[in-house]
Order: sequence, then structure tokens, then C-alpha cells
Amino acid sequence: MKFEVALAIWVVVAVLGVTIDGGECKIVQFIFGDSLSDVGNNMYLSRSLAQASLPWYGIDFGNGLPNGRFTNGRTVADIIGDNTGLPRPPAFLSPSLTEDLILENGVNYASGGGGILNETGGYFIQRLSLNKQIELFQGTQQMIISKIGKEKSEEFFKESQYVVALGSNDFINNYLMPVYSDSWKYNDQSFIDYLMETLEGQLRKLHGFGARKLMVFGLGPMGCIPLQRVLSTTGKCQEKTNKLAIAFNRAASKLLDNLSTKLVNASFKFGEAYDVVNDVISNPNKYGFDNADSPCCSFGQIRPALTCLPASTLCEDRSKYVFWDEYHPSDSANELIANELIKKFGFTRVNGTNAPPASAPSPVTAPSPVIAPSPEG
Repeated sequence: MKFEVALAIWVVVAVLGVTIDGGECKIVQFIFGDSLSDVGNNMYLSRSLAQASLPWYGIDFGNGLPNGRFTNGRTVADIIGDNTGLPRPPAFLSPSLTEDLILENGVNYASGGGGILNETGGYFIQRLSLNKQIELFQGTQQMIISKIGKEKSEEFFKESQYVVALGSNDFINNYLMPVYSDSWKYNDQSFIDYLMETLEGQLRKLHGFGARKLMVFGLGPMGCIPLQRVLSTTGKCQEKTNKLAIAFNRAASKLLDNLSTKLVNASFKFGEAYDVVNDVISNPNKYGFDNADSPCCSFGQIRPALTCLPASTLCEDRSKYVFWDEYHPSDSANELIANELIKKFGFTRVNGTNAPPASAPSPVTAPSPVIAPSPEG
């Protein structure tokens, strides 16, 4: 069945391992998130302004053409999956998605610009909020029920492990921007309370859909992304933004502990990632990077350019830059972060073999300025 969905409205791994039709089902991923995990959903949202559909996105992935990932290569979720034996799930909005493909590879619902709140990222016009992603997941369940039956589907989803990875857009593309009413309706604490109240309802809904093992990943040092630095008066990290990330992580950790004790058979955990990412940004040379404060892909001296464009200039060596564009890490940074998270959380290999479909080579030097055709977005 093909999915052709036009969406004007508006967590990173669901690990599944159950027996279907007498055979052992391969462990797969269901990914819910934002642009850090998007593998192409926004390319199928034709009116979305949050796009990674132009060169030079994807230059170090597969054939080097844009594929919907907001980086030059792989996402952190790609790399964690590759290193633990998990297949890479296709975008939910991909026209080639079928029930069989869902059972074989899972689904990725992540959407650039999406957030915990429906209003987040509104100026992108189209994006999938967490509420919408959960709604699409509910639709996926109905498709699987039609395919393998209610009883086996319930077992399939109750044996799943879920990871939710959103929240940064709720600050960067909502609360910290005066064009959004949330920026003046709330103060720092009341906004975080609002986020936690909303997130709690969403996690309870996932529990109602059968989620029993769930991890929510926390936020990194948002104040240190190139966009936040260039918007500051000093070019340094914006500490207010970083403090918001820390406060969010503290509140989310408490929420997960609370839900884990209240919900039936729930094992809800919080994945603290702030310290790992912060160390890479604070000590880039320690990890082999030369630059941790500006994007590899930039539009000369015009900053912030917000997105990487065909006319942009690339840094000389992409493997030496922590950030690919104003918002997102490079493939090399994602690889380092993913490996550190695997060690920190003790992720183990879940499948006997592993054959990632399009692993990115190590980024090297800037290409000659040849513009590749862009896919429809």
C-alpha cells in the first residue's frame, strides 16, 4: 500500500522483537523526532519551509544527493542503529512504504521543525508535531492489525521499546522567538511546566497504545549551536538557552521517573545527552575537530543563512567541523556523539548481522561547485 498524504498541520527508536506467524521477527526501529532524526518526511510536505532537499545536504551519504537528512551524512539514529544491528527505517511519508516494509524495517515519523507543542515551528507552515507523529503511529498500528491480526499486533507493539527525541524546537523555534505568543505568555519555569504537562499526556497516550519500554532523550547545549552564537553579541554560547535545556532535562527526568512508577508495567527512562554533546563542543580538539562554533556550509559572510543552499560555500574539510549548518551537527560529529551515547547507555547489539543501506564515507574536502538536481519536497 502506498501512502500519499498531504498534511497542512501539524520518539528515537522503537525496538520490536516478537514472534509473528511462528517466526522470529527482526528487531526494527520506529523513530519519532525533529530535524535531527528526519530522513525525508519533510520532503513530502510540499509547503514546508523546513527542507533538506537541496544540495549540499546528503553530500556524504549514498549517491551524494539530498535525501531529507538535515546534515551532510548520517543522523545519530542512523549510526546508533548501524552499530547495534538495527535496520534504518524509511520515512513514513515515503510513497514506497508498505505494511511488509514496516514489519521489516520499522518507520521514521521525524519531521524537521516539529516539537512537543503543536504551535512550535508554525512559520515553517508544514511540519509534524509530536501529537501528529503519535497520530500517524496509531494509523500504523491499524495497518499492522489489518496485516497480521489484532492479537499478534498487540503483542508486537507491547514488546516494543520507544525513544522520544524532541524539544529543542519548542525553545529555538517558539519560546525564544517573540513572533510566537508563548514567548510572552510564559516565563522560563511556566513554559517548561507547560511542556512537561503536554509531554506527559503524549507519553500516557503512547502507553495506552501499548508502549511499555520507553526512553526520552534530553536536550544538548542549544545555546552553542552556530545560530545562537551568531545572534549573540559576543559570538559565544548563549547561557540562558543552555540553562533552559538543563532545566528541561531535569524536569523530563523527573517526569519519566514518575510515570515509570504510576503506569502499569511501564519502564520509562530518561537519556541524558547534554554532557556528551557539551564536551564535544567545549573541547573540539580533544575529539579531532578544528571548529565547533560555525557551520561548514555557509553563505560567505552572510550569517545566519539558516539553511545550506546550492550557492553556499563548504568548509575545506567537513570531518573537522562539529556543525554542518546553523542548526545541525555534521556526519563526523553525529558519529562521535552516537558512539559516546552507545557507551554511556550501554546499548547492545540486537541483530546478528548488520548491513546499513547507505553508510556515509568519512567526509573529506569541499567538492567543485557542481549543483546536483534537487528532489521534489
